[in-house]
Amino acid sequence: MSAETPAVSDGQFSRRRLQFRAWRGDRPFWAGLFVMLAGVPIAYFPYANLQIGHLTLAMATTAGAGSLIIGVLLVVLGFSLWFQKHVRTFAGVASILLGLVSIPVSNLGGFLIGFLLALVGGAMAVSWAPGAPPADERAYEEPRGTGGAPEGNDPDTTILKPVVGEPNDLSGTSPANGANGRHSAG
Repeated sequence: MSAETPAVSDGQFSRRRLQFRAWRGDRPFWAGLFVMLAGVPIAYFPYANLQIGHLTLAMATTAGAGSLIIGVLLVVLGFSLWFQKHVRTFAGVASILLGLVSIPVSNLGGFLIGFLLALVGGAMAVSWAPGAPPADERAYEEPRGTGGAPEGNDPDTTILKPVVGEPNDLSGTSPANGANGRHSAG
């Protein structure tokens, strides 16, 4: 090794994993994943043929196209939760409603698998709220008193003091403030 050898940096995998973690934490990731997974059994089961030996069991329903539309809409809503986080309330409510509609349309909502995933994902999407941005500690430094406690502006807070120079009448009817009985709202 020479002095010109660069320092060992984090590997590509570690860096990508941290980038994905930051991306995932900035949006309703799990809600979108559950909603997308809900669309798969709802759209798949009406078109599936189950083979039991030489017996073919078709699960086709009369509303096969309706279940396909519900499944595709749930997958699209899941992707929209990932990439357009501002539509989270609409996408959550829509996925809950589509999950409920899938019960009569699509084999009990994909044999209750898609129905439950749609309800859980939609509830997670509606309840998700973006986190508070990290506070910049250097921007505000509290003045320190003795013992590490912040110092107040007025050390004597036990006595209420009158405010000098301001009228005490806040009703809006005092001639001192120029209202003459009229309220400022009109």
